[in-house]
Amino acid sequence: MIRTITEGSTAEFTVQRSRFIACTASVKTEEEAQAFLTAQKKKYYDARHHCSAWILGRDGAKQKASDDGEPSGTAGAPILDILKHGGFTDSIIVVTRYFGGIKLGTGGLTRAYGHAAQLGIEAAKTAKVMTMERVTVRIAYPLLGAVENELRQSGIRIEDSSYAEDVTLTLLLTEEQQAPFRQKLADLTAGQAELTEDGMQEVLLPE
Repeated sequence: MIRTITEGSTAEFTVQRSRFIACTASVKTEEEAQAFLTAQKKKYYDARHHCSAWILGRDGAKQKASDDGEPSGTAGAPILDILKHGGFTDSIIVVTRYFGGIKLGTGGLTRAYGHAAQLGIEAAKTAKVMTMERVTVRIAYPLLGAVENELRQSGIRIEDSSYAEDVTLTLLLTEEQQAPFRQKLADLTAGQAELTEDGMQEVLLPE
């Protein structure tokens, strides 16, 4: 399952006097990711560390993590792990740390940065990224009730609808819904429905 951030967030917590602030955002390019990181550095200019991780592309091929001065592997890697384990792409997390004077050790740092990143993700608005088939269905008014009932029972999304001489519904179907719906539509309408295939579309389903 592929997921992405649709609306960024800010979350924070404190451990051993060190303050960790996680900021998340949706990014599509390396330039956008770098710009977001730069913005956080300017916003929290007096902090000691601005550690980050991002993943780009539907295949998640572009990944980057930065410890920004923390011991190697204690900051960027645990932040990146939160994104990877959650199935996120086109997303960035920046965790800013205000040092509280007490050293946390490598294990403590790893846990703290991972926890901050998780809090950031939990505070963000996210969505599943689905590739769905768009179809247009045209039916006569007497058939509308039965078709709408089938759509509700099958959990099929209605993207648009129009009502003129006939009813026209624009639907989004998952791969699992495609064949069963075609058969059910033919059965319900005795083959009278007109179905037009409009291609595949990437859809964000809010979580």
